[in-house]
Amino acid sequence: MTNISATCTMMEGYLQRAYAAMRRKIPSSGALVAFEAAGRHESFSRAAEELNLTEGAVSRQIGRLESYLGVLLFSRVKNKVHLTEDGQLYWEQVRSDLERIEAHTLNLIGRPSEGGVIELAAIPTFTNRWLIPRLPDFCARHPGITINISERPDPFLFADSPFDAALHFDHPAWAGMLRDTLFGEELVPICSPKLTGGRTFASLSDISNFVLLHKRGRWDGWRNLFLHAGLDHLSPAGGIRYDLFTMIIEAARAGLGIGLVPRLYVAQEIQRGELLIPFEVRLPEEKTYCLIYPERKIGSWPLNVFVSWIGEVSRNYVLSRH
Repeated sequence: MTNISATCTMMEGYLQRAYAAMRRKIPSSGALVAFEAAGRHESFSRAAEELNLTEGAVSRQIGRLESYLGVLLFSRVKNKVHLTEDGQLYWEQVRSDLERIEAHTLNLIGRPSEGGVIELAAIPTFTNRWLIPRLPDFCARHPGITINISERPDPFLFADSPFDAALHFDHPAWAGMLRDTLFGEELVPICSPKLTGGRTFASLSDISNFVLLHKRGRWDGWRNLFLHAGLDHLSPAGGIRYDLFTMIIEAARAGLGIGLVPRLYVAQEIQRGELLIPFEVRLPEEKTYCLIYPERKIGSWPLNVFVSWIGEVSRNYVLSRH
């Protein structure tokens, strides 16, 4: 019996050590919440007031956290506290992680019994001008699915983000991701009707009499259009430069010159007569819009519904252009 008891004791000790080795190195949530509040205010008393705790309780939580980490998070001078360099870095990381956890929790709490949430990253102007006007149709068909949209003008790593999918241009940075091609981007020249007296150009070379509006990052747009139209003798070097297509659209509306923008961004303004295409030369499919998502999301029912829907509406859009 003695040998059996000793063996059991040894096994129990081994399992406890193994379990301790397997546990995640994560401080208590209470300590992290107290630290985030104290770091945001750089005050234990204000953090205590916010969390409905005593100042002593907050101080003890911070002390335990510092002991656990083996790092001094706050410098304490008289009655004031300030984040140390290590504390500032850790606070920024903890704040971001707590915000992400809170968002996931709220999404789960607020999710309908039949539905879900899609976290979508998207190019801002494309979202405003093309996607959002079509979303009421999706919401009517699938009222239980919520689509949260965040602006992401550049490609990113899904592993380091909270996103399920992205609406973006096709790009080598998306290697390894699933990509559903939607349609190509078609650039067209636009201007205010007042700029040309409501007339289109009799000759394409008439454009040399007007100021060109350029988008930074698309330096070759006008040059490619001139080459496409057989106007390679014209120089697109001059003109005014803007960061965003929305700026170019407003500048064109104001009569500042002729812009070169995706047709889908100005379809309504052209239809209403607020903007004019001064000559019917277009630069076809310089870039391609895609829906991008990681393979691990294939089993997501809300995302599968969105993939099917956006494929349908993009096909209808392509048909309407021709």
